[in-house]
Amino acid sequence: MPALSERKIEIVRQLVEAAPDTIVGGLHRALAETAAESSLADVRRLVEIEVRDRRLRNAILQPIAPMCVGDGRDAKRLVFPSRALGSLWRGLKVIAPDGVADAAVHLMDFRPGESPTEPFDALVRLAAQALRNRQTNDFEQAADVCDLARPGGGDSFALCLDLSPVVRRTIPKLPDWTAHFGEETTASARLAYKDAVAIAEDAGPQFFEMLTAQLPYPWMVLRIISAVMDKPTERYLADSEMAVFGERVMEDIEDGIKAISKLDPDGGPDAGRAAGKRVELITFQVSEMETCIDLSREHGWGHDIAKHRKSLAGVVEAHLRTAEKLATAALPTQPAKLARIRRNIPRLNGLPEPISVRRAMTFLSFAQEVRSSANYGGFAAARGKMQEKLGDMLDSYVEEVLDLLRTGDAENEGAGYAYLEVAADISRLVRDEKAAELVRRRAAAVRQEGQGVALTAKAS
Repeated sequence: MPALSERKIEIVRQLVEAAPDTIVGGLHRALAETAAESSLADVRRLVEIEVRDRRLRNAILQPIAPMCVGDGRDAKRLVFPSRALGSLWRGLKVIAPDGVADAAVHLMDFRPGESPTEPFDALVRLAAQALRNRQTNDFEQAADVCDLARPGGGDSFALCLDLSPVVRRTIPKLPDWTAHFGEETTASARLAYKDAVAIAEDAGPQFFEMLTAQLPYPWMVLRIISAVMDKPTERYLADSEMAVFGERVMEDIEDGIKAISKLDPDGGPDAGRAAGKRVELITFQVSEMETCIDLSREHGWGHDIAKHRKSLAGVVEAHLRTAEKLATAALPTQPAKLARIRRNIPRLNGLPEPISVRRAMTFLSFAQEVRSSANYGGFAAARGKMQEKLGDMLDSYVEEVLDLLRTGDAENEGAGYAYLEVAADISRLVRDEKAAELVRRRAAAVRQEGQGVALTAKAS
């Protein structure tokens, strides 16, 4: 097949340059096995060049790269437009080609925490100066898009570049700082903070914003703030310029509880698990606030935390009750036709209702996902009670269906086996995979037994 024309290649180049890292990475993987004679060979080479270029860019601009997201208009955290990063990088390659080339060589053997960072830091300092001076069209564009995203965005971006050498030195230390704080790590964090505010007196909040962008979970920055401020009281932190970090976590907790309370029954297992994971996240955030800040239960954040704990437990317990009701509805029963049998028996006159089953699986998936946070969240007893009741119901239901199939009294044999499969899925979520497999094995045994009887009858 003929290769793409130069005009088309140029269009592709522009699209690739504007695409996010995840898209470029996906293209790189998709084109990895493209043959040299293929019409897409030129595209593959173009993508490979872009991947190498971005790897170098993200190494040099590592302290600010994670902060360049979307349009940069997030009201809850400090971010900058992704276009600003691309413009800054293009400008840097124009004004310092030799420095960028030296950094590329340095990157080959670079080991974080061990290798010198000056080849990278020198370029970042140069970029900060060029951004403030709007030295080229690219730097002017970077400053303009930052200003458009938020008031003073260009100045904030430049200050983050100023702080980048300090942040770069802290990045390899972040796992230790957030995992096990001691005197040595606390001293190291305080020293880094001093270096940051030595660059600009009001740089403290932006320093912590930059660290937040490097952490797997944003709320973990509270651990570093707590170490630097020696576990501040709520009043002290709330009155300081760092208050935004505590307020942000509190808003996330409140928003999370609201989102969990609105779990869509028709969302399916994925929605249920996502809501369950959010419950666990909220318990982590609550624990973080209690551990990192000296809270008061009578007012402020401490008072709100107590209310949020109670509210979260109430929402989860309501979902657990719903899970129980929906699981029972997914395995319907009816009064027995014989007067001497007073209990209800499985209703097997039709196949399982897909909507009922989906809704049950949504809330049962939620109930399974919250198991790890049940004790800390205060709803372990409610979850245990639900599991026990549903476990007893499943045992009785499965035995009844197997008996009806075994004796040939099931109204619809196919429906009986379909309901046993639903019961197995519910058993997996209420108990475990072994319980589900046991139901399936017993159903298979009864089916095989019935087939054997049918063959014997036919032969005779």
